[in-house]
Amino acid sequence: MTTETNLKTDFEILLQQKIDLKTKPLGALGLLEKIAFQVGKIQQKLTPKLTKPTILLFAGDHGIAQSGVSAYPAEVTYQMVMNILQGGGAVTVFCKQNKIDFKTIDAGVNYTFENIPNLIDAKIGFGTSNFVETSAMSENQLQECFLRSAEIVKEVANSGTNIIGFGEMGIGNTSSASMIMRNICDFPVKECVGRGTGLANDQLKRKIKILEQADKLHGKINEPLKILQTYGGFEVAQICGAMLEAHRHKMIILVDGFIATSAFLIAQAIDPTIKEAAIFCHNSNEIGHQKMLQFLDVQAILHLDMRVGEGTGCALAYPIIQNSVAFLNEMASFESSGVSNK
Repeated sequence: MTTETNLKTDFEILLQQKIDLKTKPLGALGLLEKIAFQVGKIQQKLTPKLTKPTILLFAGDHGIAQSGVSAYPAEVTYQMVMNILQGGGAVTVFCKQNKIDFKTIDAGVNYTFENIPNLIDAKIGFGTSNFVETSAMSENQLQECFLRSAEIVKEVANSGTNIIGFGEMGIGNTSSASMIMRNICDFPVKECVGRGTGLANDQLKRKIKILEQADKLHGKINEPLKILQTYGGFEVAQICGAMLEAHRHKMIILVDGFIATSAFLIAQAIDPTIKEAAIFCHNSNEIGHQKMLQFLDVQAILHLDMRVGEGTGCALAYPIIQNSVAFLNEMASFESSGVSNK
């Protein structure tokens, strides 16, 4: 959810009046009213519709995982991709439950997938380079990430989708997200780094030390694409490019947790208007995410102490967004119902 700071247009005044004149006390549906307003504003319709909701999960490996920043070995990335493709992941369960189309993309997993049904091949490489030693990817690889993910989103848009969420899978990607956050938000490294896959206290201290070394190596970076090239994973870069492409297609963008929000930080730095199209689905239990949301001045729909990633927050928040649109379109007004307004 984005907060509203601008003066309302004539359309927005009409949309707000429609919400206010429903048979309820003013503002009584709380966050649902803000969501309904935002969806109507994005679509520029007083009776908006959600069509063919889709979540894209981008998977990739990270060179930084070689430095021991995760509680899990790097091979878990491809193992979890296989699990998700077989329907065993949390996000696949939630998408099935809520009738959301779901696609898995190999953005750069360190594994050769051969003839795997339902896996979209957008592989840029077999994992990024270790950003403690060099930039995570080359400029050409970053450009290719944007091109490949844009093509995927175009195809989804052409299928009729107007609301799209983004998930990720990649051992080491909380380190990537932390460093993106550090450079965009200008917080100290230690305020951006959390436990990721469940690090113990001594492991967390080691992770912070390693990322501070990377910060010292590369210095403060101000250009968003350079930040993404230096610290991003292939899956993070493809999410960023996919979000920008979705915005070009005037789609509602569902932002998941810590990793997806780091991609959004870059996307917003490139195109600030994308914030108007974004609904933030849940407040991750990863330590830096609340600070990210505060930096963006946005409110997440859910806070369930989750830190799974995968797009799980998008899948769980979608029914709430559905209900927000339903009340806007179907709930009686004081005038139509004959109920006396105050």
